[in-house]
Amino acid sequence: MTFQQYLEYFQGILNDPNAPAPYNNIDYLDYTKMNWARQNRWLKTGVLSLPLADKVAAIDKPQNWIVITEPWCGDASHLVPFIHKLSELNPLISIDYQLRDSEPFLIEQYLTNGGKAIPKFIIRDENGTDLMNWGPRPAPCQQLYLRLKEENVDFNTMKIELQKWYNEDKGQTFQSELLESLTSFAEVSG
Repeated sequence: MTFQQYLEYFQGILNDPNAPAPYNNIDYLDYTKMNWARQNRWLKTGVLSLPLADKVAAIDKPQNWIVITEPWCGDASHLVPFIHKLSELNPLISIDYQLRDSEPFLIEQYLTNGGKAIPKFIIRDENGTDLMNWGPRPAPCQQLYLRLKEENVDFNTMKIELQKWYNEDKGQTFQSELLESLTSFAEVSG
């Protein structure tokens, strides 16, 4: 689906008094409401790194970007807006948003340690070859997540700590990791 279709799907969940599972669970619906606000905040205030923006604008061969996500995913609400903004910088980039929990279940090909962790961000060349498979979160945030999990902190504390990390980072770590990946596979193919 396009970004606009993803936004419409997201909004549809929030406006549906009889939302389908898992959004019929009040906790999931609350996550989704918070994620809508977070995503919109980053769409308005998120700043693209100039080196990354220049690198994306300079892509000279078609690429297909795929984002596997769900509206309930807190990590996605902090990352998808930056991917969207970047994809708009170059007409050679086509982008497809896919839901983790709906067909065609592309997530099955991109498991993280055997799990369906999202978001996943895949970049393919014009022949459909994967150039990059990134996700579910920037490396330092993933380290924080694993440490908190190892410490058996409750889910609410984990959400708060990850939220703080994303708010302080402002999308910069994700962008530096993406720049490194784009530079790496550009050097290999160049």
